Amino acid sequence: MNINDFIVLVALPEHRVFAEEICEEMSESAKARGTGIAKRSPEYVAGKMVDGKAVIAFHKDGSWAGFCYIETWSHGQFVANSGLIVSPKYRKAGLANAIKHKIFELSRQKYPKAKIFGLTTGLAVMKINSDLGYEPVTYSELTQDEEFWKGCQSCVNFEILKMKERKNCMCTAMLYDPVEQKHEAAKKFAEELHKNPTLYERFMSIKQKLVLKSKPQNKGLKSLLLLFTFLFNK
Repeated sequence: MNINDFIVLVALPEHRVFAEEICEEMSESAKARGTGIAKRSPEYVAGKMVDGKAVIAFHKDGSWAGFCYIETWSHGQFVANSGLIVSPKYRKAGLANAIKHKIFELSRQKYPKAKIFGLTTGLAVMKINSDLGYEPVTYSELTQDEEFWKGCQSCVNFEILKMKERKNCMCTAMLYDPVEQKHEAAKKFAEELHKNPTLYERFMSIKQKLVLKSKPQNKGLKSLLLLFTFLFNK
């Protein structure tokens, strides 16, 4: 099985019939990882399809294979590509990468001036984000829209987020800024990430140790991000 076995496209209203299956798989996947996600109803996911703000993937046999949708915050100044999910039987075929690239392209088309950001604990997603030009940032550089942060309440790490005064948590924040994006630096960042994946693992290990300290360590995280960026751009 390879990526040529799939079709990745902007979701259409008629794809609403897959909304319940998608939501169920999102929930099961979060449980398997031991993490939480902002829970969404089938009606919410279906609405994204109707509005043309989602990407869906199908296997060539017609079965549902993957999904991701767009959310906007701070009056369109920030965009998040949320709910990335791939059906278990179609994982390890490069589909998540194809979906992320398609939803990123759609986000840039619909919101060309918006900053695109994400919060994740998954190394695979972090690598894909790096390929697209995202860079690690502190939480203070993300949207401060209260509705976005309410979505974290269903996460198993929500108490940590509250303890850290919403300055840090177990997730890594990554941001694509269309205005300040340094394309050559981002390209090199992604190339080095693939060459030296252990550096990212070390970064995550150190970051999580900082997070688990009793007091918010935003200053410490900034220093860690600077060091991480230096390692990939030296």
